[in-house]
Amino acid sequence: MKNFLDENFLLQTKTAQTLYHQFAKQMPIIDYHNHLMPDQIAEDKNFDNITQVWLYGDHYKWRAMRANGVDEYFITGAASDWEKFEKWAETVPYTLRNPLYHWTHLELQRYFDIHEVLSSANAKKIYDECNAKLQTKEYSVQGLLRKMNVKTLCTTDDPLDNLEFHQQIKNSGIDLRVLPAFRPDKAMNADDVAGLNAYINKLESLIGSKITDYDTYLSALKSRHDYFAANGASVSDHGLEQIYAEDYTEEEVKNIFLKIRNNEAISLTDNLKFKSAMLFNFALWDHEKGWVQQFHLGALRNNNDRLLASLGPDTGFDSIGDFPQGKSLAKFLNKLDLNNKLAKTILYNLNPADNELMATMIGNYQDGTVAGKVQWGSGWWFLDQKDGMIKQINTLSNMGLLSQFVGMLTDSRSFLSFPRHEYFRRILCDLFGTDVENGELPYDEAWLGKIIQDICYNNAKNYFNF
Repeated sequence: MKNFLDENFLLQTKTAQTLYHQFAKQMPIIDYHNHLMPDQIAEDKNFDNITQVWLYGDHYKWRAMRANGVDEYFITGAASDWEKFEKWAETVPYTLRNPLYHWTHLELQRYFDIHEVLSSANAKKIYDECNAKLQTKEYSVQGLLRKMNVKTLCTTDDPLDNLEFHQQIKNSGIDLRVLPAFRPDKAMNADDVAGLNAYINKLESLIGSKITDYDTYLSALKSRHDYFAANGASVSDHGLEQIYAEDYTEEEVKNIFLKIRNNEAISLTDNLKFKSAMLFNFALWDHEKGWVQQFHLGALRNNNDRLLASLGPDTGFDSIGDFPQGKSLAKFLNKLDLNNKLAKTILYNLNPADNELMATMIGNYQDGTVAGKVQWGSGWWFLDQKDGMIKQINTLSNMGLLSQFVGMLTDSRSFLSFPRHEYFRRILCDLFGTDVENGELPYDEAWLGKIIQDICYNNAKNYFNF
């Protein structure tokens, strides 16, 4: 019987152990999609306690606590930070076989050198030990990132953000690259006409001129895209139920925009045409600048109206959606490719039923200009766990080139989430190692090691030009 979470955790063969320890382990991290707060990096914040850095904003843990019968008072409510941590510690033993059990203990080990299994019995001891370390310079936000060998990360930022903290980070001269990513989903959200108008009004104030029609709206947003580029951005991102690719004319979209500005209700057809036009223009700008565009597809968000009203979005009430993806995605990519305007693209699916669809879709738009120009992204959200990663890696191996894959990301709001890269790397090495020892791959250690290191770091570095 193996020890829990030892040095060969998830590495079932000698070959896997060699590939991980000799090749994967030491590779730096590029985290090209996350939701970290740039102000906390710029200020090099020291968190008061582990609850703040570990439980605030982590809806993965919140969902587990709710499922374990913990009252909302101890999750997002007014309970003290210690009380919230105590309830999480009580929950952890019940998370067996959930990825949270692995992540929790990897994070305690890698950041705090704590090798105990967290429970209510040792919660206060571990809480105090972590808190004491978090007060030191080594455990500031930048210190936590250095501890995990993070070299580059891309935050997720609205077009209206002024990027002052990214500027502050760049001017500080620290050995960490923190870049903004352009996420204009609110700018195309015609589901809420009043909310979209409020957004447009804020954009007017920001640029200092009136937005009177569709052309001036596009021009204003393009100026923000240019501003992001001037501040180091080379990545965009969208979180959508599905790609919008309705047929439309410019005249139709101009009229729809006028309806929106007049606070008139628009039809579903008009809504989809407006979103389709906006999404296409964003993609053109990304291509023009040589950016990488990312599309996260398939989340069914904010399903609990009662708790959405009291807690707001992104609080753990989302699920996998069953939206049709293939036809509109192909139509969108093909329209761009026909005019040679398709930027480097990464596609992510939340529904595992779409795995083979995504793995085969990317092969339709490789054009030989860049290795792996169109990528199928790593297991995302509900799929960024052992089973989901294995399925993604195996499907990509069967239907594409795993060797050109740009690897893992955290998609996280927590500075303690970076062992997810290690988790991915161990799984990757185990799959290769098993194939070698089964006689399915030759044991060419140097070449296998190169492929492993490429997937862990080098491919992303080259793909994003970091």
